Amino acid sequence: MRILIPPARLEGTIRVPGDKSISHRAVILNSIADGQARIAHFLAGADCISTINCMRAMGVSIEEGEHVVVEGRGLHGLQEPEAVLDAENSGTTMRLLTGLLAAQPFFAVITGDSSLRRRPMDRVIKPLRLMGADVRGRQRDSRPPLAIVGGRPRAIHYTLPVASAQLKSALLLAGLYADGKTTIVETAASRDHTERMLSAMGAKVSTYTSREGHRFVVLEPPPALRAVDLEVPGDLSSAAFWLVAAAIHPNARLTLESVGVNPTRTGVLDILTAMGARMKLDNQRDEGGEPVADITMESSNLTGTDIGGELIPRAIDEIPVLAVAAALAAGRTTISDASELRVKESDRLATLGRELGALGAGVQELPDGMAIDGGSRLHGAGVRSHGDHRLAMALAVAALVAQGQTVLDDEGVAGVSYPGFWQDLDRVCAW
Repeated sequence: MRILIPPARLEGTIRVPGDKSISHRAVILNSIADGQARIAHFLAGADCISTINCMRAMGVSIEEGEHVVVEGRGLHGLQEPEAVLDAENSGTTMRLLTGLLAAQPFFAVITGDSSLRRRPMDRVIKPLRLMGADVRGRQRDSRPPLAIVGGRPRAIHYTLPVASAQLKSALLLAGLYADGKTTIVETAASRDHTERMLSAMGAKVSTYTSREGHRFVVLEPPPALRAVDLEVPGDLSSAAFWLVAAAIHPNARLTLESVGVNPTRTGVLDILTAMGARMKLDNQRDEGGEPVADITMESSNLTGTDIGGELIPRAIDEIPVLAVAAALAAGRTTISDASELRVKESDRLATLGRELGALGAGVQELPDGMAIDGGSRLHGAGVRSHGDHRLAMALAVAALVAQGQTVLDDEGVAGVSYPGFWQDLDRVCAW
């Protein structure tokens, strides 16, 4: 339980944890590379630790400390796990490793906690079956646990039904072992961390955009991958909580250092800019193939906006805290095309509406999003995280401007993606 009251001022500099998406991929890809890799600023949250534990179960030596050190076993060096692999609460671990396991010459079962076992996996299973893999979920609904009998995949030309970096990455991981070029077509671009990292490791990955605006990703199976050292940029999804907190607080100035600003991830910056946020990017540079910058946000007079279409895949994880920004903005904000939020750690459309409503926000839940009438004065209340790390932190941000005391249950769930969230909050709040 966490008790929160509005601080008089928000001020300071924060180095947010390493990017969650890149941390997962750095461990998985270096595990099947040749050589040793040292990963700095790795996100040691519960989800990424689940990935480490699964790779260890397949014979990979991984040391945790100031740096995560991975001893790669090469493309064909993984061992059949002796027990069921446990992705715990990590959908990224489940989906990416399903793609990797589909190409291994052994049998494996991967499961997760009760929340993850409710999340559908048919989007990953169907194309992997087209590649020749035997992947089976629970009868009728293709939910975990998944039983996988791998083998050499067939190369496919596949159009993604939705913009999903996890699905794309699962198919690229299987495609590393395919009998020819794998081509993936995206009608809307999703985050491209896997393509960037594979290219840095020596794989031939080419991308181009058609006249219709579709993005093509073509992977040629490499003879080997070389291990790469890297420093993981700060996670923009974690930075988003502070960006919104500073924007909606009447007396705030926060700087987020060394944040990844990959264009496939910066929907949250575009949305806050459209809402009128007083934000600037400094010290823009490139680190390990990923663009990085320091971001400063000050108190802002936000206005409502429409969030949908191509913005959604570039801001899907930031929608919970953007909904908080919308509740404090002048006018109406409409979020659409975001039905994917119903199958996250919680049904985020339902839980956001319920908990923000408890704080006094005017929220109308829609089938694929929500309509938020901003400008209300929020008031303290008892709110629930529903076991969802992003919902917990979004509610904490809302509490910083809610009149009176807010009580949040299960504060520890923030550690899934941001283990030091509460310590950083205490450091920048003038209570």
